[in-house]
Amino acid sequence: MTTEQAAGGTIRWEDIRLPAWVTGLIGGIAVIIAWWIAATTIFANVGPGNVQAIPTPIQVVEGFFISGWDFYLRNFSVTLSEAGIGYLWGNVIALLLSGVVLVVPRLEGVVMQLAIITYCIPIVAIGLLLVIVIPVPKAGEPSGTAIVLAALSVFFTTVVGALLGLKAADKASLDVITVYGGSRFTQLRKVRLIAALPAILNALQIAVPAAFLGAVLGEFFGKVELGVGPSMIAAQQALNAPLVWDIALASGAVALAGYGLIGLIARAIAPWSKGAQK
Repeated sequence: MTTEQAAGGTIRWEDIRLPAWVTGLIGGIAVIIAWWIAATTIFANVGPGNVQAIPTPIQVVEGFFISGWDFYLRNFSVTLSEAGIGYLWGNVIALLLSGVVLVVPRLEGVVMQLAIITYCIPIVAIGLLLVIVIPVPKAGEPSGTAIVLAALSVFFTTVVGALLGLKAADKASLDVITVYGGSRFTQLRKVRLIAALPAILNALQIAVPAAFLGAVLGEFFGKVELGVGPSMIAAQQALNAPLVWDIALASGAVALAGYGLIGLIARAIAPWSKGAQK
């Protein structure tokens, strides 16, 4: 608020600036209040067998403590390992193919077609095929189906982000390397990678929740005994609505935490992409 506004005594809503955490807190409280009201009024009798399908926030919190930390640690550790392995493989392959395209431009059409195919084919159809090919894992071991679906979930985003970033390099810098006899690989190593770093990091950040979702979906097809997917199915079959919501909210919190972690790493590695200075 400026000095002239304070002297005039008139304050407009657009002149008020709140910190980001205050805005987020207000929004979160508003969502919880709306959820509570809807659960006790409109959706009070929604659900099979007179079971309240949409529990109140208090019921969800109670269900979380009833399940205990061991339940979430046991199931989420399996899903996180699947998502992590798939995230690593999917992004490594995507980045390698993006680099190959810059060295051999004729392969761009092939790589983009491959990325589009992995994005357009329904993940459900791929999961059903993978169940036939990949053997069922032992209890507590990562599911191969979940790993593959997690890798496929991040491939398209990373390929597109990496190619856009690699092509955004300064042409003058590329011409200097060409004049001094540098190859396309030299351009890639000394100019394009640095210019593409912000776009690549943004793509890797977006890929975190996508990999987690792909792993969860893979568990629905992979016939695994432990993980977020089977635990949610078991809670749904038992008509335990609070536990279903607990698992869903915990999944969102884990994906959000991973997204934020990669964002912090990106800000540390490439602070200029966020307008910060070292």
